[in-house]
Amino acid sequence: MQRQNNPNPQDKKPNNFFNQNPILMFIIFAIIAIVAFRFIAPSGELTKLSGAANTKNINYYELKKLIENKEVDFVAIGQTNIKATQNIGSNKTIYNAQRVSPDNTLIPLLDEKGVEYTGYNESNWLSDMLFGWILPIFIFFAIWMFLASRMQKNMGNGILGIGSSKKLVNSEKPKVKFDDMAGNVEAKDEVVEIVDFLKNPERYAALGAKIPKGVLLVGPPGTGKTLLAKAVAGEASVPFFSVSGSSFIEMFVGVGASRVRDLFENAKREAPSIIFIDEIDAIGKSRAAGGMISGNDEREQTLNQLLAEMDGFSSDSSPVIVLAATNRPEVLDPALLRPGRFDRQVLVDKPDFEGRVEILKVHIKSIKLSKDVDLFEIARLTAGLAGADLANIINEAALLAGRSNKKEVEQSDFLEAVERGIAGLEKKSRRISPKEKKIVAYHESGHALIAEITKGAKKVTKVSIIPRGLAALGYTLNTPEENKYLMQKHELLAEVDVLLAGRAAEDVFLGEISTGASNDLERATDILKAMVSYYGMTDVAGLMVLEKQRNVFLNGGLGSSREYSEEVAQKMDAYIKGILNERFEAVKESLRTYKEAIENIVKELFDKENIDGQKVREIISEYEEAHNLPTRLVEEEKEEA
Repeated sequence: MQRQNNPNPQDKKPNNFFNQNPILMFIIFAIIAIVAFRFIAPSGELTKLSGAANTKNINYYELKKLIENKEVDFVAIGQTNIKATQNIGSNKTIYNAQRVSPDNTLIPLLDEKGVEYTGYNESNWLSDMLFGWILPIFIFFAIWMFLASRMQKNMGNGILGIGSSKKLVNSEKPKVKFDDMAGNVEAKDEVVEIVDFLKNPERYAALGAKIPKGVLLVGPPGTGKTLLAKAVAGEASVPFFSVSGSSFIEMFVGVGASRVRDLFENAKREAPSIIFIDEIDAIGKSRAAGGMISGNDEREQTLNQLLAEMDGFSSDSSPVIVLAATNRPEVLDPALLRPGRFDRQVLVDKPDFEGRVEILKVHIKSIKLSKDVDLFEIARLTAGLAGADLANIINEAALLAGRSNKKEVEQSDFLEAVERGIAGLEKKSRRISPKEKKIVAYHESGHALIAEITKGAKKVTKVSIIPRGLAALGYTLNTPEENKYLMQKHELLAEVDVLLAGRAAEDVFLGEISTGASNDLERATDILKAMVSYYGMTDVAGLMVLEKQRNVFLNGGLGSSREYSEEVAQKMDAYIKGILNERFEAVKESLRTYKEAIENIVKELFDKENIDGQKVREIISEYEEAHNLPTRLVEEEKEEA
């Protein structure tokens, strides 16, 4: 997105501190006045009492004695106290004495000795009240008003701005068009009619047609739901009010509902317009689910207000379209999804091969590419990645080229960026011993060989024994088959075999197993558990579904709900354990059959640390030809024929 510049920069007010903070300015001047009035020495004769270096307390008669001896220069007489000054050279002393009353001899004595004197008021009720009561209270309220004004300025209008959505809503007219997007052809086709309605609402009104008030964009994270919503507003050239669902939730009851009302009022004033609520599941969770028990729950009140607002405006008179995005549609309240509200759901899914190529073309426009860059190869290696992942790979490749002082981004930079995105950063500083390196080499060779000889398994792209990521000491990259949405039972079992092959290779060729297969075993167990509980592929429960998967867009994000007895759980555990042991023994037997091929792969890994899938296939093919073994490729071609 490009930033929109201020069309009238001359209208911008100067950033003057005192213009923006008049209350604070008044407080500062008030404090200065208090200090000046309270602590600066008084004018007139009493100034002679200021600036003394020494102050002494004496009794009344000692003071009179000093006066008789002409040892004082000035006397100030109060109602109960008397102050006198004595100047000796550059030193000045003030004497304080308590007055004895009645005594009519002091004044005549001062006149007789020629000592200058004056009277002073020891107590001033106006000054005491002003400085003791009024000004402190005034300063307190001034500071409170200043803080309140700052809160109001930061949060918007209303009572401290709490109920306003002004600062929480991003209002703009996006410049994004459908041509700026790639990989979401079907999703764009679904929302084209919304653009046409916003441009020509009278055409639909004349026919009596009603455009959907709400459109829900669903899909995995990073697939471009927000970008698609902006493109709709950009194509229609209408105001775009975007806000996150979590922005409506506050600690104060009723604030969320107030913000929803404020948002819709602003959108109606700018109609035709689009409201976009990102992560709507933050406020739109089902009220029947856990978490919303009380009728006074803040989230429930916010949801009720959203439902009321979507019912309260007519798209014919003031066309306001509400777009929302979520990757958790299964948790939304049914009232949100009924006709008349979000009655249309648009799937924004991960791109296929052609879509990835188009997305890569969009993101490389500003990148200087070498002639050896093959976008089709990059798209083939990034199957299953979303648009945001592809954009990150393009940027990572450019950064890698920059670190190497290259003038162009080469294919090797893209391949390294793909590996970083899938397997993590290469840990060259993580030094492993020759013994561990040997274990890793056999482990990864086992994965690679079983992946190549097992029917239904994914082909190998690369094998490495260089540590990457947080804990991986080696890795085997497999290329998933393109445009594949279903998996058969033999393909699931093939994936289990590949996962068990690392542990099996350690057992067969090293005679001892290690901790390196922990993640492999976990994933293999999850696959078999899904075959039992989700897919009905076993005899444990037959066709009965034992668990309901809650989310199809977040892998393992929300878990599942268990709906079976303890007896069934025991049968499931026994079945999974038995299949794992059975497949483990079968994989070990296959590895023994291909012992020489495994040794050749391990030798290549020790020499080069990285080998590609083609090299693995060459080693296996040579071994199969030498021993007259049928290859997986031949078997699959026969089956297809």
